[in-house]
Amino acid sequence: MGILSKKATCNSHGQDSSYFLGWQEYEKNPYHESLNPSGIIQMGLAENQLSFDLLESWIAQNPDAAGFKRDGQSIFRELALFQDYHGLPAFKEALVEFMSEIRGKRVGFDPRNIVLTAGATSANEALMFCLAEAGDAILIPTPYYPGFDRDLKWRTGAEIVPIQCTSSNGFKITASALEEAYATAHRQNLRVKAVLVTNPSNPLGTTMSEDELNLLVTFVISKGIHLVSDEIYSGTVFSSPSFKSIVEVLSERPDCRQSVSDVWDRVHIVYSLSKDLGLPGFRVGAIYSSNRAVVEAATKMSSFGLVSSQTQYFLSAMLSDKKFTGHYIAENRRRLGQRHESLVRGLREAGIRCLDSNAGLFCWVDMRHLLKSNTFEAEIELWKKIVYEVRLNISPGSSCHCTEPGWFRVCFANMTEETLGLSMRRIKEFVAAYSSAASTPSCGGCGGDEMRNHRHHSKGSSGKNKFLNKWVFRLSPSHRREADDR
Repeated sequence: MGILSKKATCNSHGQDSSYFLGWQEYEKNPYHESLNPSGIIQMGLAENQLSFDLLESWIAQNPDAAGFKRDGQSIFRELALFQDYHGLPAFKEALVEFMSEIRGKRVGFDPRNIVLTAGATSANEALMFCLAEAGDAILIPTPYYPGFDRDLKWRTGAEIVPIQCTSSNGFKITASALEEAYATAHRQNLRVKAVLVTNPSNPLGTTMSEDELNLLVTFVISKGIHLVSDEIYSGTVFSSPSFKSIVEVLSERPDCRQSVSDVWDRVHIVYSLSKDLGLPGFRVGAIYSSNRAVVEAATKMSSFGLVSSQTQYFLSAMLSDKKFTGHYIAENRRRLGQRHESLVRGLREAGIRCLDSNAGLFCWVDMRHLLKSNTFEAEIELWKKIVYEVRLNISPGSSCHCTEPGWFRVCFANMTEETLGLSMRRIKEFVAAYSSAASTPSCGGCGGDEMRNHRHHSKGSSGKNKFLNKWVFRLSPSHRREADDR
């Protein structure tokens, strides 16, 4: 152990979260319609597979782009040789045009302010290296994407202080919650350097209101800190209210004019093509900032996670085709809306409701009525039943640092309509049996099949339960308080 660095041996990566452990269980027993029809269905992965046919159709019609040709002539050697880490100008231009198109061309973006990275994970970490270090804090509203514990903290040394949001107002950010988080950081002797939000929200699937965005801008101006807006789901908005980027808010406020305020230097956007274009494997992310020092430093850091020249060339051709991008954006949104409705309807038929949402690749699902008690231990117990008995991998709210037990993130865009239908039948059967068992006074009234299923689960999951005991405790409220004290 002594021959490795502290960074290599510390446990702050977050890999032991139930968010990642659910993936591990899925990988041991993945569902397949013919090879493993009783396997675990992956509903914990925010991946957009609904519009691959549109991408594949464009590739078939544009063979030069996929074949690394220009005007019928191979440019393989040109792309294979060393490229400047600033990125291909044609791709940066096409990317900012696509970002503007997604926002209805209400705002424009300067390609000189773009830093290319290997996905949004790399973008967030590089930006944190520019803004914060050990002893600094980033304020993030709850619930938030579990990967931020890894992306923002693990290698930078910065800390996350939650802005506590609740279901009482649909998990919206309030002025009092912002001030309380800021005060909490100071009580922990941390310097607050930034607020980070995801808009549209992961895991809520909602767009931030104009009031919330203005509240955030006013807050960061008053505190003299940065604001990071992670907008990787900006193209997934399928119903009203529409998405409003943070740069739109800045552009509309007289007190944010660059002639009278330096706030533009402290507002940064993270973007990627993983969600809007459904290409997480291409590893294309970006930082957008008007702060030259941030752009120059992040560009140097991007050396550790570049986007390949081949990828940039291919996507510059695709995104420059405005007929294609216009059709893709509209059709993808329509398909997401339909699939969202399928999930909400299926859960409603099972007696489960969702937070009203209008974006993203998932729903924020309310299963509080299925908990045995209003505790995070009960939430994890329910989650284990859903993973091992119902064989659906969903993400418990505690992994997203939700303050209320019983909420879950359920993804809907990474599977076929038939697979989604099967998952809804499974959850409906589970809720019916679960509710029936809950109303039974004792196990003495259990039917033979139910008892056999119970014994089968106990036998098959005893090893898993032993494994899970270590991290179930870490998800308890008492442990979180101890972590905050540290």
